[in-house]
Amino acid sequence: MRYYTYYPGCSMEATGAPVEESIHAIAKPLDMELIELEDWTCCGSSPFSGVDKVKAIGITARVLAQAEKTGLDLVTPCSSCYTILQEANDLIKEDHKLAEKIREALSAVGLTYNGTVKIRHIVEVLFNDIGPKGLAAKVVRPLTGLKVACYHGCQQVRPTYGHDDSELPNWLDQMAKSLGAEPVDFPLKARCCGSSLVISESDVAIELIYKLLQNAQDHDAQCMVTTTCPLCHTALDVYQSAVNSKYKAGFKMPVLAITQLIAVALGLDFKQAALPGNVVSPKKLLAPYFASKPQAVPAETPTA
Repeated sequence: MRYYTYYPGCSMEATGAPVEESIHAIAKPLDMELIELEDWTCCGSSPFSGVDKVKAIGITARVLAQAEKTGLDLVTPCSSCYTILQEANDLIKEDHKLAEKIREALSAVGLTYNGTVKIRHIVEVLFNDIGPKGLAAKVVRPLTGLKVACYHGCQQVRPTYGHDDSELPNWLDQMAKSLGAEPVDFPLKARCCGSSLVISESDVAIELIYKLLQNAQDHDAQCMVTTTCPLCHTALDVYQSAVNSKYKAGFKMPVLAITQLIAVALGLDFKQAALPGNVVSPKKLLAPYFASKPQAVPAETPTA
C-alpha cells in the first residue's frame, strides 16, 4: 500500500465532484491510501495572487505547513492547485524577504514551514508510482476499440516541474493505451481550455472550448479524456451546450477524467466510476464495455 497526504482543493467539492468520487473509487484497487489533509483550506487560487501576492502565498503556505506535519507526499488532483502549491513552495525557498513574512504569518497561527513538502499531481502519481504496466495488470474490462482524445491542459505541464512534455505531453495517452483504449492524434492536447475566463470573458472561453471539441472530433475521437483537473473537465463537459448554441454545432462529446476511464477498465460499474455526474452522458458509448463480463486478462501493455 502506498500512502499519500491528499489535498482535494475547493473545486473538487463542487463542480469537480464526479472526478473526486472516481479518484477515491480507484485508490483501493490500485493499492493507494489517500489521507485527506486535516483542516485544509483554499490554496489561494490564481486571481488572489494578482491582488496581494504576500497574502496569497501566506494562505498557500498554511496548506504546506499542515502537509509537512504528515511527513508524506502532498498529492492534489487540481492542476491549478498543483501549480499554485509548487509556485509558493519555490518562492518561499528562493525569496528570503518573502519567506520571512510568511514565517511571521504562520507563527501567528502556531505553524512553521521548513520547505520539505514534495508536491505531486495525482496524474504524475498514477503514471510514475503505478505506471502504465501496473495499470494494465489491473485491467479486467479492456477498452478495446475506444478512440479517445487525451487532453492534458495547460497547468499540469506548464511550468513543467520536470513532468511530461510541455508541448506534446503523452502520459494520458500511455495510460489510456494501457487500458486497451486507442488514443487518437490530438494536436491541441496542451492548449488552454479557457476555464478561468468563463465568467469574465465568456466569449473567449467558449471559443477555446469549441476549438478543442472540434479538434477532437476532427480526429475521430469518440470521447475526450482529461486529467483530474476539475476546471478542464467542467469546461469541456458542462459548456458544450453553450458552444453548440454559439457556433450552431451539435457536439455530444462525452468527457471523462482519466480516473473515470481507469475505473471502467478496473471493472467498476457506471455509478462507482462516478459517470452519472457527467453532463454529457457516456452511457451509450460505454454500454458495450459494461455489457461484457469483466475478465482477469490485462489489456495490451503499451510500449514507451
